[in-house]
Order: sequence, then C-alpha cells, then structure tokens
Amino acid sequence: MDEQLPESVERVKLWDTALRLFHWALVVCVVTGWMLGRFGPNIMTLHFYAGYVVIGLLAFRILWGFVGSRPARFSHFLFGPKKTLSYVATLPKRKPSYWPGHNPVGALSVFALLGVLILQVGTGLFIDADDFINTGPLVDWVSYDTARAAAGLHYRLSLLLLALIVLHLGAILFYRFWKRENLVKPMITGWKEVRKDHPDA
Repeated sequence: MDEQLPESVERVKLWDTALRLFHWALVVCVVTGWMLGRFGPNIMTLHFYAGYVVIGLLAFRILWGFVGSRPARFSHFLFGPKKTLSYVATLPKRKPSYWPGHNPVGALSVFALLGVLILQVGTGLFIDADDFINTGPLVDWVSYDTARAAAGLHYRLSLLLLALIVLHLGAILFYRFWKRENLVKPMITGWKEVRKDHPDA
C-alpha cells in the first residue's frame, strides 16, 4: 500500500533510466576498482579495466549533464551560495525536503565526486609504479618524474575518494533516519516525492 502523501506533495518520475543505470554501474566499477587497487593482485590488469569503464561512464555523465533529462542536467542543480546556505539551515528540521532533484548540498557532493573521479582516472593513465608492469597506457607521453608524481597523486586521491564515498553514505543514512526521506529508492525506481509548488520543479 502506497504511503499517503501530503496534499502539497506529488510523486513524479524524476530520474531517467540512463541516469539510474549510470549511477549503479559507477558504484560497481568504482568500488571494484578501489578494492582491486588496495587489495587486488600484484598485476593490476583488472584494476585498469575498471578504470577504463569509469572513464566511459564519466564521459557519458558529462554529456548527459548537457543533453539528458532536465533533472540530470548540470544547469538544474547549479546553486549559488545564498540558496545553498538557505538549504543548509533546513537540515536540522526532522522532515523531508521533497526537493525535485539534487538539493544544493547533494549537488556539491555530485560535483565533488565527479571532479575527484576525473582526476583519479586521469592520473591513472600516466602512472609509473616503478615495477615495469603496472604502468598507465599513456606513461610514455610524460617524463619519469611526472609519471611518479601521478602515481603519488593517484594514491592520495583514492583516500579522498574514500572519504567522499563515506560522506555520501552518511548523508543517505542521515536523510533516511533523520529527515525521513529515502534517497535510494528513487535512484532504483526513478520515482520521487516532490513539492508541487517547488520553484525548481
């Protein structure tokens, strides 16, 4: 039985199929690549393959950010400091926001994750692990010192990526148990409850 919604709220098809497939494919590939990078075999072939898939997924997301459905477009969740701070002030309230898409805080998370992932896979293309085996496919394009610097940055970015993922999961739990808002289900079904009079709807 469907939950009774307030009169000011409606259930809409928010996330398109392509975006949802991208999201879950990215989850699988990033987690797989991260785990292989940390705990995988000495020969990192599968780690590199996961990275190549992530590159393809990121290319799709950037394109979809301009030509995809309205909620998926970057223009739909670019917010200024005033709107962001105004939204932050509502976080202590124990009720759903019914935001039609990425809210201002969630938008910051999206851009941060995309930015770090772009840098992560970018540095991975040029790394030299100094073992003559686990080198990036473009390592011959740069100097040895640059390749070694890329390897060091790749490692540090993996820590930053882990922190962002933990923060992302923490936010999902916060919204689920404090704000009483399920953010996972809409990314599975595509349907989300939003305010009818929301200016960003």
